[in-house]
Amino acid sequence: MPDTPTHSVEVFAGSGKNLPTETAAIVRAYQRASKADATVRAYTADAKAFEAWCLQYGFRPLPASPEAVAGFLVVEAEAGLSSSTIGRRLSAISYAHKLMKAPDPTGDEEVRAVMKGIRRRVGIAPKQKAAATADILTALLMRTPDTLTGKRDRALLALGFAGAFRRSELVALNVEDLREDPEGLRVMIRRGKTDQEGKGVEKPVPHGRFIRPVALIREWLDAAGITEGPVFRPVSRSGKVREAKGVSAQVGPKPPRLTTQSVADILKRYCTAAGLDASMFGAHSLRAGFVTTAAERGADLAKIMEVSGHRDPKTVMTYIRNADAFKRHAGSGFL
Repeated sequence: MPDTPTHSVEVFAGSGKNLPTETAAIVRAYQRASKADATVRAYTADAKAFEAWCLQYGFRPLPASPEAVAGFLVVEAEAGLSSSTIGRRLSAISYAHKLMKAPDPTGDEEVRAVMKGIRRRVGIAPKQKAAATADILTALLMRTPDTLTGKRDRALLALGFAGAFRRSELVALNVEDLREDPEGLRVMIRRGKTDQEGKGVEKPVPHGRFIRPVALIREWLDAAGITEGPVFRPVSRSGKVREAKGVSAQVGPKPPRLTTQSVADILKRYCTAAGLDASMFGAHSLRAGFVTTAAERGADLAKIMEVSGHRDPKTVMTYIRNADAFKRHAGSGFL
């Protein structure tokens, strides 16, 4: 039977409920810091989706019953969500219950069986975007206009490819993170997907002879007059770098950055201009493009991982297998 709705599911909301208001807020802030920003946003959205479904069908979202969780998962699967997204929503529900110190319904055998069935029926193969290899990137760079926006986009695409950067790493870069070197540019990543504690890692980006990422970065910064703060910023339709809004009493106004979505939008725009199917490409295509091109050119696995920052060789081997799919094929001599 459906439950009577009471508590709402809000990730990080329940902890510190017996503490003073200010202390509880600090506790929740540290709990958020234990997860990547993208994970916090995803978990919050997942929790809201589960709560909305529970309220619609008369179930209690927190603490939730295994029946409610299983039903929610099935509805999401029937709606066409991928098994990875459904699995993440299950994790969000579990995490919310653990923070509230409530019984976790996701460990129930009924829920486990439903999730196993979803993975079998929906499948777990990831939908990978096409790799923007060096040849494709060259075609994209040729489509960039000789405007301030074009200079920014050239620098963004070239650096994103040359350092196999994640889009979150690109938009987080500050001028202070760039250190010139006789052989290129040393780029400091203050915090990344595999470095949530912010220890930082430095990536070398060579000058290059064809894509020339270092020269394109310098061209953009000089044209935009940027000497500190965010490297990649929005440009208005009138062709001016957008200025900071608002005033902070402590550090002053902060210039705006490009968003992670902007990286994908910029790439797709030039894919369309180059006559490519933009739906096949995403922000990850630059990173995948570097790894794929490096594999095609015979680069050493360890050296590829040194640039990409991958921890698991299996992930990189996927790109290498794709790049080498037709090389030394077993049937090449007689087909």
